[in-house]
Amino acid sequence: QVQLVESGGGLVQAGGSLRLSCAASGSIFSINAMGWYRQAPGKQRELVATITSGDSTNYADSVKGRFTISRDNAENTVYLQMNSLKPEDTGVYYCNAYGNGFDYWGQGTQVTVSS
Repeated sequence: QVQLVESGGGLVQAGGSLRLSCAASGSIFSINAMGWYRQAPGKQRELVATITSGDSTNYADSVKGRFTISRDNAENTVYLQMNSLKPEDTGVYYCNAYGNGFDYWGQGTQVTVSS
């Protein structure tokens, strides 16, 4: 089992920045990749960014050039630096870990971008 705890969400004005953190614990040796997903009201959950154990990254087109995913292996933490935020970035952001055929999810953290 892997436990994920997100932090760092909040309310920010358009053009501002936030950094989300996701701390992993438990069977972290089984994790192959981690990532961030988001869900806006009335919409399906969508991929934002992922990072593999080899540090390969992938981003949704809508966040390329504005968001950066990174990891600190010593702290078992994944970060999402979000710059130039837009109102359409509003939603609940979920941390995800994948390994050995299992998906693990955090409880989510709310990000609200005001115009």
